[in-house]
Amino acid sequence: MFPTHRPRRLRTHPQLRRMVRETVLTTSDFIYPLFAVPGEGIANEVKSMPGVYQLSVDKIVEEAKQVYDLGIPAIILFGIPADKDVDATGAWHDCGIVQKAATAVKAAVPDLIVVADTCLCEYTSHGHCGYLQVGDLTGRVLNDPTLELLKKTAVSQANAGADIIAPSGMMDGFVQAIRQGLDEAGFQDTPILSYAAKYASAYYGPFRDAADSTPQFGDRRTYQMDPGNSREAIKEIELDIAEGADMLMVKPALAYMDIIWRVKEASNLPVAAYNVSGEYSMIKAAALNGWVDEERVVLETLTGFKRAGADLILTYHAKDAARWLK
Repeated sequence: MFPTHRPRRLRTHPQLRRMVRETVLTTSDFIYPLFAVPGEGIANEVKSMPGVYQLSVDKIVEEAKQVYDLGIPAIILFGIPADKDVDATGAWHDCGIVQKAATAVKAAVPDLIVVADTCLCEYTSHGHCGYLQVGDLTGRVLNDPTLELLKKTAVSQANAGADIIAPSGMMDGFVQAIRQGLDEAGFQDTPILSYAAKYASAYYGPFRDAADSTPQFGDRRTYQMDPGNSREAIKEIELDIAEGADMLMVKPALAYMDIIWRVKEASNLPVAAYNVSGEYSMIKAAALNGWVDEERVVLETLTGFKRAGADLILTYHAKDAARWLK
């Protein structure tokens, strides 16, 4: 009889398909991003990201409770300070907005894991991820002085209750500097989730609306990776592993599934994929226009990240996906 092999036999029934499914997406895979702003009772929807809001700390706490009740294990906090300066004071000050949000969330939902994004672009007056040479309008960040700012920021976030420190600025040596700072401050058990392979991507556009972090001049190509490079990603993760990273991140995710796969194959650490703002907004826009089935497209996309090797997925779809998976 021809054909001898009939793979369709295992697709004939929903339960049978479920039994032999190779990749299973769960709510435990998700980390939900939240944007903290000063004030009270504030929930400003981000115009380019329908369903995503800038939230005051009291609203962050309400959102954190919802996230936890949905079975999502973690959030990641970004902050929009009231004032910005060249020293990124709002990033490392004990009364910084992320510090306040982290403390409030841990008091209200102690079992929810709080990840703190450890970067400076939201807090600098020029919108770049560290110190610049006086008069420099190219955006070429001074690497080594910036490490001291990142170290201070990480320690301040851990003091405020953050469970995981996630440095995202792509400075050379940032994992080692932060690990040293955390250890010296008594936070030897606080893990580092490094944005190890973060590309200079056009997919970040809506995030810059949400976090008010658009550079005032220049761009970030002198420190974020070139989208054409993949071997360089392996070099970056090897350096971060040697410096003490506990987890690794690839950002963005959708156009970089090959990088997720390569990072997973090259390391034995948990790998996170950041399903970034532009990826989210494209699906949202198509769904709002009736062009795609939002639930199916979102779950297929998130499953694709996991199939590519992601152990964790940072996604603005997390709450909706958690409901759909239930």
